[in-house]
Amino acid sequence: MATAKPLYERLSKNITAYPPEEAREMAFMMLDHYFGLRKTDVLTDKPLPPNRTEPDWFKILERLNRQEPIQHVIGTTIFCGLEFDVSPAVLIPRPETEDLVRLIMHDFADRTDTVPIVDIGTGSGCIAITLARFLPQSVVTGWDVSEEALTLARRNARQLNADVTFAIQDILNVPTDLVSKFDCVVSNPPYVTRSEAAGMDRNVLDYEPGLALFVEDNDPLVFYKAVADFCVRHLTKDGACYVEINERFGEATRQVFADRGFGNIQVYKDIHGKDRSIRATF
Repeated sequence: MATAKPLYERLSKNITAYPPEEAREMAFMMLDHYFGLRKTDVLTDKPLPPNRTEPDWFKILERLNRQEPIQHVIGTTIFCGLEFDVSPAVLIPRPETEDLVRLIMHDFADRTDTVPIVDIGTGSGCIAITLARFLPQSVVTGWDVSEEALTLARRNARQLNADVTFAIQDILNVPTDLVSKFDCVVSNPPYVTRSEAAGMDRNVLDYEPGLALFVEDNDPLVFYKAVADFCVRHLTKDGACYVEINERFGEATRQVFADRGFGNIQVYKDIHGKDRSIRATF
């Protein structure tokens, strides 16, 4: 009977486009995805489930060795304990964004009244859907400029049984007659400057959407200005704005909110000690 450990070792050895540690993690991810085997199952050499058909490992390894993200190869990723479908139409959710979501959940955990939330640039819907799932008092809206992204976000919401309203909306062109107010405005907007692209990995540059990644070097904070301006008009008096940021522009982004009258602005660092998110209130 075929068992997990030899397959794991074969896959790890043949993922050659990445360092060995990353290759091993990818092999674990594939055995989990295709066979439902956890790390402990692999390391204790559990049998492969007899009722599952093995995928075409040659094609999968070929894609990985072209540095196509493993999340695209298997079609899913885990975010805050939930499994999301992903595609080249959206950014792959990242751990830093989980930290931002946990901060919001902490801040609103004790609210018993309705909490209207808007997620600007929702992509896969990971932020909006997670908040809808774990903050039952929330009423969540997700905006994006990409219909392809919204199609994926709606599918994720259905699969995860989350009540989110998704809509096409460009934060740079919000209708002047919009009257909605929100207790929470959250955004992980494009913030990588074009000049930073040269130092990025192929698995990001070649396979993730530039529309969701890049801003021009001459106005790197364009989306933060738009989000802050939106908050001036549409954030409730006791509400809060949360944004993920470029580590290079922590102070400059903080100043964007200060210039628009926010009185309490906190810059949070990620696990690497880099400026990664901001929470701003009036």
